[in-house]
Amino acid sequence: MAEKRLVIFTDIGDTIIDEGTEVRETGDVVVRADCIPGARETTLRLYEAGYPIVMVADGLVKSFHNLMELNGLDHVFSGWVISEAVGEDKPSPKMFAAAMEVLGLTEKDKRRIIMIGNNVVRDMRGASRFGIRSVLLDWSSRRPFDPEIPEDVPTYRIHTPEELFDLAEKLNAELEAEDA
Repeated sequence: MAEKRLVIFTDIGDTIIDEGTEVRETGDVVVRADCIPGARETTLRLYEAGYPIVMVADGLVKSFHNLMELNGLDHVFSGWVISEAVGEDKPSPKMFAAAMEVLGLTEKDKRRIIMIGNNVVRDMRGASRFGIRSVLLDWSSRRPFDPEIPEDVPTYRIHTPEELFDLAEKLNAELEAEDA
């Protein structure tokens, strides 16, 4: 299958993994957690459809390896950009630049990228300031969704993980039409 034009950067907590189900061991490493209903299936479907997916997440490397392996998602990511390894948290542009580097993307490729997340400050603001589009998944009410500044407003908003697939297909079709 041909790789899609659209590139997906995604957060993990309350975007793929339900933070309310996290079990931690000493040292804050997450050893177990469940996926949000529909998130595992949607992520696998995006991967199988040929979308490059890069994890862009704040936390500990070991936590994400535990969670992705446990939930059968470790193979879907073209790259893992984790704040512990980068040395900065989102909304730092270093996180997004590192994700672009993983795929060998350049400045002109920014129009092809969407950042999926649940946090208006870290994910939406970070994406906006970096010059990429954002998708707010407002599945959980653990964080406020009210923007503090204009950069916190998402480009797109979805309520369930399943909505992401149709949005990705629509955006990919638009990119293919523009590039034709």
